[in-house]
Amino acid sequence: MERGASGGPDRWRVTDSALLGDSVSIVYVDERDGTVYAAVNLGHYGVKLHRSPDGRSDWAECATPKYPSPPEGAEPDRCPMAGIEIPWNTELIWSIAAGGADQPGVLWCGTMPGGLFRSEDRGTSWEMVRSLWDQPARKKWFGGGLDYPAIHSICVDPRDAQRVAVAISCGGVWVTMDGGATWKCHADGMRAEYMPPDQSNDPDIQDPHCMVQCAADPDTLWVQHHNGVFRSTDGAKSWSEITTIEPSTFGFAVAVHPADPQTAWFIPAIKDELRIPVDGRVVVARTRDGGRSCDVLRDGLPQTHAYDLTFRHALDVDETGDRLCFGSTTGSVWMSENQGDKWACVTTHLPPVHCITFAPTVA
Repeated sequence: MERGASGGPDRWRVTDSALLGDSVSIVYVDERDGTVYAAVNLGHYGVKLHRSPDGRSDWAECATPKYPSPPEGAEPDRCPMAGIEIPWNTELIWSIAAGGADQPGVLWCGTMPGGLFRSEDRGTSWEMVRSLWDQPARKKWFGGGLDYPAIHSICVDPRDAQRVAVAISCGGVWVTMDGGATWKCHADGMRAEYMPPDQSNDPDIQDPHCMVQCAADPDTLWVQHHNGVFRSTDGAKSWSEITTIEPSTFGFAVAVHPADPQTAWFIPAIKDELRIPVDGRVVVARTRDGGRSCDVLRDGLPQTHAYDLTFRHALDVDETGDRLCFGSTTGSVWMSENQGDKWACVTTHLPPVHCITFAPTVA
């Protein structure tokens, strides 16, 4: 999308398209060089990854992360909740993140059923991060809304690219301090009310829906969890629950201001039974004080018979922290130029929107 010459949120329009007819699970723009990556799920033909130098032209297929074969004679992995077999196969690409500025070819890729991959050549080849896949705790991971566990969020510390945090549904938050050689689960403080009481605080089975990191203060991370909103101010060592978000603490998407770790946005919904906005009204919740209070933003958003659900990657904030955009399952997209105080509808005619991302300014 682009903004018209006259500016303003109501002047944004759809200007181009690519990969038409394909189900795109994630789009990622590498701010180091402007390369755009798009993962598609082609059903019978499998999962594919494409890249373009600018997101407008020259889209070409690159390598797809590939799981190794299971050890010969090993018992199949099974979901501890449903009992179904977990395949060693790329069922979905759900997250992509760039390495550090000093790692020009490095990319990370999170997949379903829970495998993390690393590339050193901009996606031309991938290697599974076996140190995470081989964790004994992985046997406890299970699917949330999907059949299998999945890595949907990857946060690379801008101060130290060896420090990477990933969020797994349902497998908690895992952190490496050494570029993926070793990992520890860092989900203390989260709770899972869908589990028996004696297991609800188990960090290995938590269901973070989305995790974001403040660029200016990387020790601050926000998580929209199945059971509410959680915030860490110590680099994911511990988490505190935020209970002020209205009209519901349930949802999938979260965005954090790039320069202000106290400011974050959420798109509330009804949990489990319906998966629609509360009272059929689309709103955005914003906190500017670290979760002590919440503003419910609705100016320009539909307030009657609106059943738009926003997926975990379908909300984004740009590098200024002022411009936000989100999309919904109805194919609608809204834009704000003032941190969510006022919204304008860009379109209502797209397929379900799985991902929204701003292209940063590349020098």
